[in-house]
Amino acid sequence: MNILLLSRYTRMGASSRLRTMQYLPALEREGFNVQVAPFFDDTYLHALYSGQRKHTSAATYLFKRIRQLRMHPTPDMLWIEKEALPWIPWLFERVVLPRGVPVVSDYDDAVFHRYDKHRIRAVRTILGRKIENVMSASALVMAGNSYLSDYARQSGARQVKTVPTIVDIDAYQIGLHTVSKNKLSVGWIGTPQTWQALAHPIHDILTPLLKERDAMFLAVGAGMKPEVCGTLQIQPWTEDTEVQSIQKMDIGVMPLPDTPWTRGKCGYKLIQYMACGLPVVASPVGVNRDLVEHGVNGFLAESDDEWCAAIKALLNDPDLRRRMGEAGRQKVEARYSLQVWGPRVALMLRRVIENRATI
Repeated sequence: MNILLLSRYTRMGASSRLRTMQYLPALEREGFNVQVAPFFDDTYLHALYSGQRKHTSAATYLFKRIRQLRMHPTPDMLWIEKEALPWIPWLFERVVLPRGVPVVSDYDDAVFHRYDKHRIRAVRTILGRKIENVMSASALVMAGNSYLSDYARQSGARQVKTVPTIVDIDAYQIGLHTVSKNKLSVGWIGTPQTWQALAHPIHDILTPLLKERDAMFLAVGAGMKPEVCGTLQIQPWTEDTEVQSIQKMDIGVMPLPDTPWTRGKCGYKLIQYMACGLPVVASPVGVNRDLVEHGVNGFLAESDDEWCAAIKALLNDPDLRRRMGEAGRQKVEARYSLQVWGPRVALMLRRVIENRATI
C-alpha cells in the first residue's frame, strides 16, 4: 500500500510533524509505504520564524509540488495536508491531481478562513470555496476538532472523521516538580508569530503577579535566541528539546481570542502540557473547552481577573498543581495519544485504499 504524503512542511513545521509524520512508524508496521513530499522546506521555515526575507520564490515551490504529483508509479492514495497547491484555484489543482487516486485530506486549523475571510475581495471570490472543493473531492477528511468536521460535512465531504492532534506518550514523561524549587514557571510554547499575537499580552497581564510570587514566564519558541528580561525567559524551540522545555514548567497556558480562525485550533499546546503532568489555564475557545475540565485538570479563564486568579491559585498550591497535572496526564493517555490513535488512523487509511475501486 503506497501512500504519497503531501505535507505542507518538513518535520520542523508542527502541523506536518504532528498530523501526519508522527504516524509513519505505526503505518510502516501496518504494511504501508509512505513517501513524504513537503511543499515548503526548512529554509522557508527558518526565514518565516526569524522574520527574514524568503529567498525561494513561490513559483519554485509550486513547480516542485507539481513534479511530486507526477511521480511514478502512481501511488495508491494521496494524503494531503490542507491542500495540494496553496493559493492556487481548485480548478487548476484538480487538473494536476492524478486521476483515479483517492485523496485523504487532513486539517488541524481553519485554513478555509485564510481565503473566505481574506481582506481582498478578489481572493474571497476566487479562493473562498477552495477548501470546500478539496474536502468534497476527498474520499476521507480527517479533521482535528468538531468545528473543522462540521465545515467538512457542510462542504459535502463523503466521509469525515474527527481525529484529534495527539502525542506519543512514550516521549512525554511527567517532570519533577519539587516544592523546594527556587522559581516557579508559568509556561507557553509556540512560534514567534503566535507569541506576539497571543501569548505576549498574557505575560503583560500576569507580570505584577509573577513579580509578587517571584515566578517566571517561560516562553519556548517565542524567539530564535535565548533571552531573560525581568519575569520573561525566552527559550528557542527545537524538536529534540521541546519535551524537556515543557518539563521545566509548573503551569501551562494557552490564551486565545475568540475568532473564527482560533475556533479551528486543536489545542496541541494543552495536550503537550497535560502529557507532562502540568495543570493548565486556557481561554474557553473552541476545542479548549473539551480539553480543559474546569477545576479538574486546569482552569478556563476569559477576563484578566480570571487569568490572574487561576494562575495565583496554582502558584500558591503545589498539591492542586499535582492533582490537576495527574488528571491531565490520564486524559491524554486515554484520548489523545499515538498509542490509541495510531491503529485507528492506519485502519482508516487502509479502508480508503481497499475501497478505491468504488471511487
